Amino acid sequence: MALTALELGLRGAVVALFLVVCAVLLLRYAAVNRAASLGAAMGAAGAAYAISTAPFFPAASFGWSSPFIALAMGSPVIFWLWARAIFDEQFVLRPWHAAIWTLLAGLGVVSHNCWTIWPDVAKTCGRMLALATIAFAVLGVTQIPKGWRTAVTTARGRLLIALVIGVGLQMVLAAAAGLAAIPTRSISLSAALGLATFALMSIWMMLFDPPVGEPAAAGTGGQAGRPSGSFEPDGPSPQDRASLNRLNHLMTTERAYRQEGLTIGLLAARLGMPEYRLRTLINEGLGHRNFNAFLNRYRLDEAKAALADTSQAEVPVLTIALDAGFQSLAPFNRAFKADTGLTPSEFRRQAAAAQTADTAEIARSE
Repeated sequence: MALTALELGLRGAVVALFLVVCAVLLLRYAAVNRAASLGAAMGAAGAAYAISTAPFFPAASFGWSSPFIALAMGSPVIFWLWARAIFDEQFVLRPWHAAIWTLLAGLGVVSHNCWTIWPDVAKTCGRMLALATIAFAVLGVTQIPKGWRTAVTTARGRLLIALVIGVGLQMVLAAAAGLAAIPTRSISLSAALGLATFALMSIWMMLFDPPVGEPAAAGTGGQAGRPSGSFEPDGPSPQDRASLNRLNHLMTTERAYRQEGLTIGLLAARLGMPEYRLRTLINEGLGHRNFNAFLNRYRLDEAKAALADTSQAEVPVLTIALDAGFQSLAPFNRAFKADTGLTPSEFRRQAAAAQTADTAEIARSE
């Protein structure tokens, strides 16, 4: 009973974590990222699986339990589509994808709810479901090579690969256990632990944005002499050039760097590309050490332009910092001093003095 209570508590936590995954994906990314909705569906399916495979869950008759079973048993199709959306930039959802999910979900409902009515039919549907689960899990994992080269270059991309492999492996093992008629109770706790691990990995990837390499002590890029906003890496592919042009427009025209709480995940969502690919473009294509350095480059350039503008001489430094996208004065001062060797006030005074000298020189020459 102690193990059962532990498992039920663990599954309850898993359901809560997956619901957080759904909420974050739908609220922050779904409007601009095609993979986000499928990721939210994966979270909902994970929660349904944690519920429908829990001890004492009523699964012997049709009723209120059927939607949970359908969502859980249709998860292999969702997993396959989610993996395609992540690693294949050409992927587009089609109506027949929904038909495949409906078929698999129907097999799941029949195999779980018809044992007392049509045991032979339930057994056949169960075997078909297990085989289909293995097939779709393998198909999902085989999407990884399409984005492997860029994904492995970042810690976040490698974690994403591990998540896809881990989820696919758990699906295969659970289906194989069903084909081998292994009692569900013997693997139930391990399945719950696996679900908890996947939920925590998902939340970590969504809510945190760990830097790659050194932390951004200054707002400079990784390559000396490259101008801010330069989008001319050595020999970019046509696809990368198009992506860099979109990024350039978003940063220079729409000034996305001003957005409060902007992360690389949110920026990737606005661009409609995987986060690991955007990170690769920023690090390798533009030469910045990490996302913070890339972001601060635009913010500092705007702040320097405002501080050098005599028409804004009365605008407080804090207002200029906030307008440029910094959250407070202290990090702005640190980044500005590291970039220019001057405080914002010193920079403003020097710019004003230089402009006064230029004006006097012009007057003398006339």
